[in-house]
Amino acid sequence: MRRFLLALICIAPAAAVWGQQPAQRDPTSAAMAGAGQISDQPYHVGPEDVLEISVWKEDTLSKKEVLVRPDGGISFPLVGDIQASGHSVADIQREVTKRLQKFIPDPVVSVAMTRILYQRIYVIGKVNKPGEFSMTRPIDVLQALAMAGGLNPFAAANDIKIVRREKGKSVTLPFRYNQVEHGDHLEQNVLLEPGDVLVVP
Repeated sequence: MRRFLLALICIAPAAAVWGQQPAQRDPTSAAMAGAGQISDQPYHVGPEDVLEISVWKEDTLSKKEVLVRPDGGISFPLVGDIQASGHSVADIQREVTKRLQKFIPDPVVSVAMTRILYQRIYVIGKVNKPGEFSMTRPIDVLQALAMAGGLNPFAAANDIKIVRREKGKSVTLPFRYNQVEHGDHLEQNVLLEPGDVLVVP
C-alpha cells in the first residue's frame, strides 16, 4: 500500500506537467506587435468632424448635429462656443454638461461621433482597394495596407513609401513589406499620421 501511494505521488506532478501544452509563440507576430504598438488613447476630434449632441428630456436640445469648424470650435444652444478640436468625445460631453447645469438641473448629455472627416490617410497604387480611410484609432502601415485590401500581385512590395508633410515640406519614409513580413526591421511599421499618403508602386 505504501509503495502504491508513493507511486501516485510521483506520477501526479508528471501528469500535471504533461497536461500543460507549451505556450506557442509566433516570433514574427510578437515582434510586429512591439513595432506597431496601438495606443489606447481615445480619438481626438478635429475640424470637419460632425458630432451629435442630445440632452435627455429636452426636446429642443435633442439630436442636434454639430459641425466642428475650421477653428476647432463648436456651438450649442445655452452652451455657446466650445473648443472641440484636440479633445475627446468624453471631454466635450463633460464640458457641455458643466455649462448646461446653469440652466438645467442635472442634465443628462450624450455626445457621439457621426462623421469622422479630420483624421484621414490615403493609400494609393497597387492595392486591391485604394482610397481614403478615416483613422478612428492609431493605425500603422500594415494595418493601413490591410484596410486597403492588401497588395495586388503586381505591387513592388519593397518599394512602398509613406509621404508625409512636415513643417510644410514633403518627406518620404521607406517601407519594405517583405522585410517586415519576415519580422525584420520592424521599426519601418510606423504609426501613420493624419494626411499621410501610402504609395504602393
